[in-house]
Amino acid sequence: MAETLKDRVWDVLRTIKFPGMSRDIVSFGFVRNVTADAQAVAVEISLITQNQQAAADLKVEVEQRLRELPGVQSLRVDLSVELPMRPEDAAQRAVRESSARLIPGVAHTIAVASGKGGVGKSTVAANLAVALARLGARVGLLDADIYGPSLPLMFGIDSRPTVDATKNRLLPFEKYGIRLMSLGFVLDVDTPVIWRGPMVMKAIEQMLGDVEWGELDYLVVDLPPGTGDAQLTLTQRVPLSGAVIVTTPQDVALIDARKGLAMFRKVDVPVLGVVENMSGFVCPHCGELTPIFKQGGGQRTAELLGTPFLGAVPLDPAIVEGGDAGQPIVVAQPEGPHAAVFQSIARAVIDQVAQRAAERPALVIH
Repeated sequence: MAETLKDRVWDVLRTIKFPGMSRDIVSFGFVRNVTADAQAVAVEISLITQNQQAAADLKVEVEQRLRELPGVQSLRVDLSVELPMRPEDAAQRAVRESSARLIPGVAHTIAVASGKGGVGKSTVAANLAVALARLGARVGLLDADIYGPSLPLMFGIDSRPTVDATKNRLLPFEKYGIRLMSLGFVLDVDTPVIWRGPMVMKAIEQMLGDVEWGELDYLVVDLPPGTGDAQLTLTQRVPLSGAVIVTTPQDVALIDARKGLAMFRKVDVPVLGVVENMSGFVCPHCGELTPIFKQGGGQRTAELLGTPFLGAVPLDPAIVEGGDAGQPIVVAQPEGPHAAVFQSIARAVIDQVAQRAAERPALVIH
């Protein structure tokens, strides 16, 4: 069967990516409809984003690419943009229906991300969450790393979550003063997750909206590495207060960290700062510092990109042992030097979130 004009339009759309993202606009579900009547083509695109410039750039690219397609004489691209809901104060939330937002009781959502795997992002997310709780905040931790959930091991939980029968919602585990949810709680530890993008996006929405998070000051979200489906789902469905970028000092990690930082800025999510993990190894016998993965790269990257440097976490077997034993280092050694580092990072995050909230302009929808 000969390929129709409509088929060729869809083929072109599958090659166009949303600015800053790694997948095309068709697989993300942004393209709502395509019609091709004789030589007239009409495309309907619907986005949920705060980045109006990115939406405008996308429309320009779609129009340019489709006008170059042989057989297209007239073209209409209708692009609708819906702004993500932002956090509101308690009085405003009380008068809205509970279904208006996925997580109505959460004041601030903080994404912890990295450009590549293996930099200790989950370790930073876990200890940051516990450190925030030790400072008196009500904290939740969502393990959104669908393909490699590590929260069950890091918190020593090997049971299934229960369901609130009256609300038909999952009840998060509570440990070390924080509420916890992970896909790892509902899957066998050796079960691989072989899912395409839409299934990943749906799973994250369910772990946000189908969990009884309650009232939280901060929900820390441990994202998978990279800039794909999970990141886009979170930025579209939740009004993020900001993102923390985790990297190691080595050049290959810093390159990917810059990509992750650029992605959040592209979708208009504030970057709260950079954390340099595995910053250096301090010998327990002589006290000498050895920069195994170099040192200072995270701070230089933060300065270069104009974002705060939140702190440097040293490389220490105690951090690894604590995570493997179900006790993050902030719990295992609460008065130790590593806990002090994470407490400092937590205070910096609180300050950055408050500053960004104060700077945020009022939302006006025309």
